[in-house]
Amino acid sequence: MARSATLALIFYFTSVAAFSQAPPIARLDASAEKQRADRLQARLNDFPNFARYREANAAIGPPAQNEQRVVFIGDSITDSWKLDKYFPAKPYVNRGISGQTTSQMLIRFRPDVIDLKPRVVVILAGTNDIAGNTGPISLEAIEGNILSMAELAAVNGIRVVIASVLPVSDHNRNAAGAQIVQTVRRPPEKILTLNKWIREFCERRGHVYLDYFSPTVDKDGFLRPNIANDGLHPNDKGYEIMAPLAEKAITEALKKKR
Repeated sequence: MARSATLALIFYFTSVAAFSQAPPIARLDASAEKQRADRLQARLNDFPNFARYREANAAIGPPAQNEQRVVFIGDSITDSWKLDKYFPAKPYVNRGISGQTTSQMLIRFRPDVIDLKPRVVVILAGTNDIAGNTGPISLEAIEGNILSMAELAAVNGIRVVIASVLPVSDHNRNAAGAQIVQTVRRPPEKILTLNKWIREFCERRGHVYLDYFSPTVDKDGFLRPNIANDGLHPNDKGYEIMAPLAEKAITEALKKKR
């Protein structure tokens, strides 16, 4: 065996042994780093992540006669939402992708929303833009992406519901007891500014504004600690609050003329 190959094998087995003997926290850190690296590589290969729903989109078929199909597009908050549990027997389609920004959603809006021919689209987006998940972006650019999604929907006869960005908090702690800080990457004042624009935009254009913020915020302006486990993502209690609000907004949108 060549010397270089031998050295490579020694390095590999040494790394495996070291990883298996590492403390749990170190292994978790290494696992988290690998996940981040995998996400970055996937983003480089397919920035909008067309692949995520390609097969599902091909299989779903056109809406049945009189079917009031609704597509929910968004990030992890939508992705983790078990729509069939909270909206049983409803033709609601989940097209959320964890970690995504409005720039990615806008690119995939045609295959993941328009081509499915829904009556209504529910857009929940912006928190990952504020966090800079795909790089720095101004509030004006975030607003432009949301506006473009709404325009694409409207011109294709799809009624539009745009949800507010949920508040975040630093109330929660991880399994090790350390504080989970969310407000540094997602400053509350930026969330408030974006939500104000979304509300005013919906009023100007005749879209439905879905206010998730007000029922989920505490007296200090943070996400209520009992409805999220990490200060960002709703838990079951959080989705229980959101579901009737979404249903009411969808009903309102269906009443609007195309």
